[in-house]
Amino acid sequence: MVTTGTRERLVTTAQRLFASQGVGPTSPRQVLEASGVGQGSLYHHFPTKHDLAVAAVGATVDEALTAARRDLEGDGSDDPGGGVEALDRVVAYVTRPREALAGCKVGRLTSDQAVMDDDGLRDVVTAYFVRLLAAVTATLREAGLPADAARDRAHAAVAVVQGGYVLARATGDEDAMRAAVRGFVALLAPEARR
Repeated sequence: MVTTGTRERLVTTAQRLFASQGVGPTSPRQVLEASGVGQGSLYHHFPTKHDLAVAAVGATVDEALTAARRDLEGDGSDDPGGGVEALDRVVAYVTRPREALAGCKVGRLTSDQAVMDDDGLRDVVTAYFVRLLAAVTATLREAGLPADAARDRAHAAVAVVQGGYVLARATGDEDAMRAAVRGFVALLAPEARR
């Protein structure tokens, strides 16, 4: 009997392998061996590598977006106007502890040619960034920024996080990301918001 736990183990294993070596170079056999699941179970749940990739990339995107939304969405009960509290949530998003040297699991997918050449996989990654930017923009609008300024700062916030990963990996120094984030947060100071 094939269980839901088996499917989840296959997806989780594929996520881990895709993050470490990319979608293109990862074979279904590697996922099978690393998961400890039987071959029949793999092909029952995922008849093709593409099916497995869609599930694993989708799960990675969902997890990343859920984490970002936890930081960005709040009830605003501490501040009836939402301004300061909303800005604090953007700061929480950019300053959340991250494994800088590992790189962003979603951001790295944009460098994976197997992902970018596949319309379905590329669309999943694109949708992540579109939804993330919308969430950051909405939080900045809640902080009182005009629409254009909120959109621009949302792009800057996401770019700082993604760029922080790149700088940390390129220099081998986790503090490169923290420095980029500190610089961005300093620019978000109340006197610099307008």
